[in-house]
Amino acid sequence: MMLSYDNRPAMGQPTSPAADLLPIPTAPTSSTKMSAATNSMSNPPKTKHNHIWLVTGPAGCGKSTVAQFIANAMNLPFIEGDEYHPPANVEKMSRGIPLTDADRWDWLTELREMSLRQLQATGSQGVVLTCSALKRKYRDVIRVAPYYSHNVVVHFIYLHASEEVLIERVGARRGHFMGASMVHSQYSILEAPTANETDVISVDVSGTLEEVERDAMEKIHLAVASELEQDS
Repeated sequence: MMLSYDNRPAMGQPTSPAADLLPIPTAPTSSTKMSAATNSMSNPPKTKHNHIWLVTGPAGCGKSTVAQFIANAMNLPFIEGDEYHPPANVEKMSRGIPLTDADRWDWLTELREMSLRQLQATGSQGVVLTCSALKRKYRDVIRVAPYYSHNVVVHFIYLHASEEVLIERVGARRGHFMGASMVHSQYSILEAPTANETDVISVDVSGTLEEVERDAMEKIHLAVASELEQDS
């Protein structure tokens, strides 16, 4: 079964119309009953660092739903990046006008600073953030977070699928400011993470919701295990 989109909140969490959502399954799948394998991956062992888990990818990839799942599974605060676009950005995207680099800089900086403030205010070991971060230089804006808080490690969870799959999903959504045309415009500027971006976890979202959630949590667990090994 392919992931599809509608306007209902995911995992019982309140969301804004800007959220990039998957539907709540009517049968008991991973959104209502995590599989034993995925459940065993929840709450990875604590490390000596704080973490920003940035869920990224183009429109339609399910950033909000997957990020909310990760935040719930790991008991971490969640920041929906789309909610912090200034009104001018939302207006442009609602009219199908792609954002420029100039439109994005202040937004990206605010998301980075907000993540750091959230870590400090809550005392949590991590925070989950959504942001499309389509270009390497956008991701680099978030990557400088450790310069401001030396104990922070940034991870990118890159959700990807074919452009055709994402266009179909966005076209099925209701009440979202991003139309299907925005998928094509985002793909036209997308710089998929390269092998030398070693802080990136890649997750194929072409499968079922259960598969995506399990794959994401397994890879997060491996990243934490690798960090613990390096620290020992």
